[in-house]
Amino acid sequence: MIRDNWRIILLVVFVLAAGIALFAPGLGGGAAANATGANATSGPTNLQYGLDLSGGTQIRAPLSGLTAENVDVGPRAEGNLTRQVASELNVSATDVQVRTGNGSATVEVYSENVSRGAFAGALQSSGYDVQQSDVRDGLTDQTYDTAVEVLSNKISESGLSGGTVQTVSAGGDRYVQIEIPNQNRSEVRELVADQGRVKTVAYFSVAGNRTPGYCEGPVGANGSANASGDGPSTCNVTVLPSQQSFQDVRPVQQDQRTGQPIVPVTLTEAAAGPFTQKMQRFGFDDPANSTCGYGQGGGGHCLLTVRDGEVVYSASVQPGLARQFASGEFTDDPAYQTSAQNVSEAQSLQVDLQAGALPAPLDLQEGTSQYILPSVAQRFKSLSLVTGLVAVLAVSVSIFVRYREPRVAVPMLLTGLAEVFILLGFASTIGLALDLSHIAGFIAVIGTGVDDLVIIADEILQSDVSTGKVFQSRFRRAFWVIGAAAATTIIAMSPLALLSLGDLRGFAIITIVGVLIGVLITRPAYGNVLRRLLTDN
Repeated sequence: MIRDNWRIILLVVFVLAAGIALFAPGLGGGAAANATGANATSGPTNLQYGLDLSGGTQIRAPLSGLTAENVDVGPRAEGNLTRQVASELNVSATDVQVRTGNGSATVEVYSENVSRGAFAGALQSSGYDVQQSDVRDGLTDQTYDTAVEVLSNKISESGLSGGTVQTVSAGGDRYVQIEIPNQNRSEVRELVADQGRVKTVAYFSVAGNRTPGYCEGPVGANGSANASGDGPSTCNVTVLPSQQSFQDVRPVQQDQRTGQPIVPVTLTEAAAGPFTQKMQRFGFDDPANSTCGYGQGGGGHCLLTVRDGEVVYSASVQPGLARQFASGEFTDDPAYQTSAQNVSEAQSLQVDLQAGALPAPLDLQEGTSQYILPSVAQRFKSLSLVTGLVAVLAVSVSIFVRYREPRVAVPMLLTGLAEVFILLGFASTIGLALDLSHIAGFIAVIGTGVDDLVIIADEILQSDVSTGKVFQSRFRRAFWVIGAAAATTIIAMSPLALLSLGDLRGFAIITIVGVLIGVLITRPAYGNVLRRLLTDN
């Protein structure tokens, strides 16, 4: 019994699994978001809805920067080229990226204030034969992929559900497209506008009338590394250069003693040792150095948390932590607390520490943004539902008019609906935020699915099929036609699914997945149903 009807059993299993993914609390991608995100879509199902169907904000903007490709680097080291170009352009070394391979390099500079001529001149001054015409606006695919990953992490760490980040192409230019449902434009811009580069700087007093050679330039609007004259001066040294120094970042908490919002952090094993050595070298291991005069015209010993070049927090090292630096115990448990001026800034700092920094700033001035009112989106959702029901009704009427045989038409209609139901379960499982392009894909799946079932029915019903052998022969012929049509559809849709073409990508993905579900699950099950209804064995 199971052997003869395994295709029907497989269809039932997938329908049940889709039902669980759609309606069971705590399951499905949408349900997971509902459990963690305050802005997750609520409703009787675990489905999530994108911008078109829930309202929200879309921002589309390019990354700021320039690229010089096929730079003949010869035997020169990648690190030397990075430092040379950064020095010539007077930018941070983190704003220059060199990717080498096959004797040449692609050099990027992540700054909106560097011209093509200045970039070419910097490469020429570093000894490379690069003309201004060799420099182009825009950045590489790898940089855009990194930006998409970081922005996706930012949205996730911010507790926003249903948000999507992808790259899209328009008019030969490339953009990062961010869509976040249920959020207004200002909130989304605030989340994505900054690069979110975070570093920790040691600020401390030094005696004498000469600044030590290891001191760096000023940080923010206050501290100075260029003090001169008699008496004490101050020095800035970066001790944790990026978010990669942190292995664990906890949610914002409130200090029970001071009421200050704090962000508990833990350093990586690789960062803990060098950090401890610097703390010992610069005097942070002495409990007596527990005063911080940063921003108050004084010296002292301070650890500064710097975000995108601005000091967001300054604090002294407490005596207990200083003793851990002195004994070396800090390397065994490298945990401490940082913060910001208020809860909002502390939460932004936490997100940046967890998500990482954008490789290059988004050029929001060259981009576009739009906001869809939730009331308008709700109307789109209602009209989408009506459109789907009309499509199903039209298909049902066409089937009954054509066959006038319930044994053929009813299973055909139910199989088509099961295909859409399984596809909805798939969308819920992966947390796909449905928008109008996906709805168009669902309608296309309904049409192509029933079309394939008609091919099966017409092939089988062309004459008497009282025996299973004849039925199987005709079903195989029909299935070859369906398989070829499915392969053609998948091949035709693949470029749309793989390329960054915005909404067309969602339509293509739903269509391809729907075709695969039909060929692998629903079409064979429909054939099994017809065999049991129309044959004697």
